[in-house]
Amino acid sequence: MAGVTAAIAVLFIIIVALAGLGLAVVNALRDSSWGVFTIGCSIPLALLVGLYMYRFRKGRIAEASVLGVVGLLLAVLCGRFIGQTPLGPYLTLSDHQVTYAMAAYGFVASVLPVWLLLCPRDYLSSYMKVGTIALLVIGLLWVNPPLHQPLVSGYANGGGPIIPGKLFPFVFITIACGAISGFHALVGSGTTPKMIDNERDIRPIGYGAMLVEGLVGITALVACSALYPADYFAINVQPAKFAALGMTPVNLPALASQVGESVAGRTGGAVSLAIGMAHVFSSLPGMRHLMSYWYHFAIMFEALFILTTIDTGTRVARFIVQEFLGKVYKPFERTDWMPGTLISSGLVVAAWSYFILTGSVSTIWPMFGIANQLLAVIALCVGTTVLINMGKGRYAWVTLAPMAFVAVTTLTAGWQSIWQNFLPLAGQPGKAFVGILNAALTGFMMACALVMIGHLPFWWKRAPTPQASRLSAR
Repeated sequence: MAGVTAAIAVLFIIIVALAGLGLAVVNALRDSSWGVFTIGCSIPLALLVGLYMYRFRKGRIAEASVLGVVGLLLAVLCGRFIGQTPLGPYLTLSDHQVTYAMAAYGFVASVLPVWLLLCPRDYLSSYMKVGTIALLVIGLLWVNPPLHQPLVSGYANGGGPIIPGKLFPFVFITIACGAISGFHALVGSGTTPKMIDNERDIRPIGYGAMLVEGLVGITALVACSALYPADYFAINVQPAKFAALGMTPVNLPALASQVGESVAGRTGGAVSLAIGMAHVFSSLPGMRHLMSYWYHFAIMFEALFILTTIDTGTRVARFIVQEFLGKVYKPFERTDWMPGTLISSGLVVAAWSYFILTGSVSTIWPMFGIANQLLAVIALCVGTTVLINMGKGRYAWVTLAPMAFVAVTTLTAGWQSIWQNFLPLAGQPGKAFVGILNAALTGFMMACALVMIGHLPFWWKRAPTPQASRLSAR
């Protein structure tokens, strides 16, 4: 029972998480031919790098890396002129069109062999991620930008225009970088073990990745805090709602002119972070007139970061769907059976695409945070049980304490989201189905996590004693 519940919960949580991350990409790339061209170029470049390393010149990783990185940088540089060519109108996509394009990519990436698209694309994006974060840290230390955001938000007690919840508990489901993350646990247990050469590499990779991601979170907060509050809200809130706030943008028109695009109402956080990063980079010596290039470089960095999650998450969810459908029709269990692969991938992509098409940041992002943290609760349940079953119960507090904290904060946020966000949404014209669906899915995910927690005593009761574990080891 608990195993089936966990599998269902993981599937729903992955779908919601992919929708939350995908929405940020949609709002960053809509009506941006430059951004769409740059990100679009990363796909054929990844295919070329994959074929180069595995077919054309097998094992020549350095050559393929240089080819791919140079290609990505050229895509950013050339993207500026795409809007002035006959291709411009075709690459200027609406939010729905960007969603469909991203869905097509997620479907193809989850079906093709890992070595052909997913691995080389994620490999290329790793260079951009590490390089960009290193450059941002150096830029922040050099520029030392003044922070214009208040020390404590005026919306700490709730009523904010983006996430309408109080600082507690919503901060724990809003900030994802460096936090306890269920999605990371899922990928770290299923994908990472297949890519390491030695078990000794697990600790520096695992801990190192979370430390670097924590650094990403800090640098992102600093970069966004360098924006004036009115400019920040003008970017991250829909124009109609922003007008009701009574704020007047300070530098927004100048920023939009410098990056060459309209940035107002591009919710999701990706654009405001890119603006903050571009402001820091362009403040370096000799970089003042390159704001538009730095902005689109930052957009590429963020989109590559998120699309890495989209392709990996879609593939993992596809495996879960195939396992479920295999109970009904055996061939679905075979990952090499192409009809099953296509159908399962299509179902997963359709599910997260639906949430993007019908949702908004204020609804999807809390659901994403709740889903991600509840998956972390399930992962910590498993980790605690493994420690106890290994006869190492004295170390169980290492996973049990964070599990209790994450469970309390996330379940509280979930309960408040249902009653303060999703059900009121159901009362709005044309939003009844979406509001009820969001409330039902959030309640279902919470129930699954509670079932897992409730089964812990039964699993622990069957655990061997430390003496029995030592005897079995002999």
